[in-house]
Amino acid sequence: MTDAIHHFIEQYGLLAVFVGCVAEGESAAILGGFFAHQHVFVLWHAFVAAALGAFLGDTCFFILGRSFADHRYVVRLRRRPGFRRAYRLLNTHPNIFVLSNRYVYGMRLVGGIAAGLSTIAMPRFIILNAISSVIWAMLFSSIGYVFGLGAEHFVGQALLRHERLLIGLCIGLTVAILAWLIARHIAKRERAKDF
Repeated sequence: MTDAIHHFIEQYGLLAVFVGCVAEGESAAILGGFFAHQHVFVLWHAFVAAALGAFLGDTCFFILGRSFADHRYVVRLRRRPGFRRAYRLLNTHPNIFVLSNRYVYGMRLVGGIAAGLSTIAMPRFIILNAISSVIWAMLFSSIGYVFGLGAEHFVGQALLRHERLLIGLCIGLTVAILAWLIARHIAKRERAKDF
């Protein structure tokens, strides 16, 4: 079974990193770095997959806000907690907002839609988004790579590569679940403030 999982990760791991980074993808980028440390794929490939996924995701959210402002999906997203704050920050500090939005968990989708609804020019957004995506991908993939070094020392050399991959998957799943729970808690708190 571990051989099948290892083969699956080798075949589709970079695609999973890319797709995971299209949305809230910190855990996908971290896992990409971790698997690069385990020599499943090359580290710079993980960087590129994470950066392209992050860039594409935010650009799509921007286009949704810009071109489909009256669509029911966009209208519903505009009611999410934090949208008004994101829109206000975007209009007062657009460069800083676009560069830093992806680092605030749970705000990336709302921030992309808000950017599309704002007056920021598309070329300016694209350039800032590209810079932010590259830095973000390098940071979180590197965290995963360094975590792989620490896990190797912690778990020891005695474990086979396949077992370390399973541990990495379990840790990635745990991080994703914890991040989701935290974001859900923050969203509930923001909704309570709005009432």
